[in-house]
Amino acid sequence: MPMSTDTAIILAGGLGTRLRSEVPDLPKPMAPVSGRPFLEHQVDFWIGQGVRHFILSVGYRHEAISGHFGEGYRSARITYAVEETPLGTGGGLLLAASQLADARSCLVLNGDTFFDISLPAFERFHEQRQAAWSFALFRAQEPGRYMGMEVAADGRIRSLQSGTGTPGRLANGGVYLIDPRVLHNLEFTPGARCSLEDDLLPRLTAGGTVFGMEFAGNFIDIGVPEDYRRCAQLLPA
Repeated sequence: MPMSTDTAIILAGGLGTRLRSEVPDLPKPMAPVSGRPFLEHQVDFWIGQGVRHFILSVGYRHEAISGHFGEGYRSARITYAVEETPLGTGGGLLLAASQLADARSCLVLNGDTFFDISLPAFERFHEQRQAAWSFALFRAQEPGRYMGMEVAADGRIRSLQSGTGTPGRLANGGVYLIDPRVLHNLEFTPGARCSLEDDLLPRLTAGGTVFGMEFAGNFIDIGVPEDYRRCAQLLPA
């Protein structure tokens, strides 16, 4: 039976310090783009691909997010995992994942990036390789800005390092398809402070069931003012 992923965790708890000059009083995912929050554009895209439940991992100024989306948006249910103290990207993921019941797959998304990928194609790739964790990858042109990685011909991730990579190299696009059970085998538990990039992903990669699939769709990261200002040109209408 084909995989059907209908739940997504969005990591939306960061402080967004690099974007303060443009958006001084909002959490970064709520930065306005074409008159609507960036996060709304992102949720719209994934609803269009069949996601029906979003777990928003929130922290800084989380009331701005929950006040906007409430318990539902369009056809989707919205729930929240609120960090009372900053837990980092890994800690925010673990807290949100504690709301999952017995889902065999779940999307994990960065709340400050948008990547135009095909979820059905990603699901087929993930299932064919019996992956525990799959990355959506893009070709980064800015050396050192994104997580670079070494990828085998079959898509297996051999190694990854934050802040590395040469122009044109495959890099982490901030969209993941995961088997939530893999999180139970880590030394970190919900409520722990940890980094997704520096703590969780290296441990998962060492296990050998982490893969990456390249996509050619538009990628945008609103974490820096220059990209935020041009993101309206790249988001779906």
